[in-house]
Amino acid sequence: MTDTLVPRLPLGQWVDWLVDWVTTTFRPLFRFIKDVLGGVYDGLDAVLASPPFWVVAIVLAVLALLAKNWKLALGSLVGFVVIAGVNQWDNAMETLALVLLSAAIALLVAIPLGIWAARNDRVSAIVRPVLDFMQTMPGFVYLIPTVVIFLTGPVPGIIATIIFAMAPGVRFTELGIRQVDKEVVEAGHAFGATPARILGQIQLPLALPTVMAGVNQVIMLSLSMVVLAGMVGAGGLGEDVVAALQRVDVALGFEAGIAVVILAMFLDRVTAALGERAPVSRALVAARD
Repeated sequence: MTDTLVPRLPLGQWVDWLVDWVTTTFRPLFRFIKDVLGGVYDGLDAVLASPPFWVVAIVLAVLALLAKNWKLALGSLVGFVVIAGVNQWDNAMETLALVLLSAAIALLVAIPLGIWAARNDRVSAIVRPVLDFMQTMPGFVYLIPTVVIFLTGPVPGIIATIIFAMAPGVRFTELGIRQVDKEVVEAGHAFGATPARILGQIQLPLALPTVMAGVNQVIMLSLSMVVLAGMVGAGGLGEDVVAALQRVDVALGFEAGIAVVILAMFLDRVTAALGERAPVSRALVAARD
């Protein structure tokens, strides 16, 4: 009945045509992006995977110690020993490299865009529905055009992860800056501060706890997406998760899954602790006490 009332909209064909046109027109640019991202990823993966397991594990545990306390450091070290014990250390380092690279690029785009949206209502009105679209689109869908453009390997996984994970960084940055007390900003203007100084010395420091919450969400979404990217040959723990699903291998699936959980807990706790170390966060805790 619907077919007779509503004409068929060839949205899929239009998108397919658009992707084909973009792929053909910008092939040299995409080849350059693939070479650059692939090179950076290979270098980062070599830094994490080449040293002995215990060296990297201790360095990451020390990072947890500096970020929070000895309990987090000890728990992280135990978790890393478990990852190595189930023979997933190399895959975990590949996944960590993918997460760090994807999240870093996503934040390099998201934070400036969030600042722009916070300072310009028109930009905010344009960006908001785009972010809604990005957050509600299933992650699998992002893999399709990236594979068409970049073929298989880590690069399409990185690109899809950047797109998938970027939205919280923009939203939290805009929210944090907009929540800064307007009277404080007006006082800065009254003392003759430039917009750049107001942003750098008033708005961003006061918004830092909220921005760091966005950083945490970007990293968590990046980790979830790079696991899905194992379907397109991105490697890492996602590859074993996909292989376990295809072979119905419960043991392999659990081992890869527990490694993902340990990485997620480490990244979540460290980034959350860094947010708590912000002067504003400390001041709020002291005020409650």
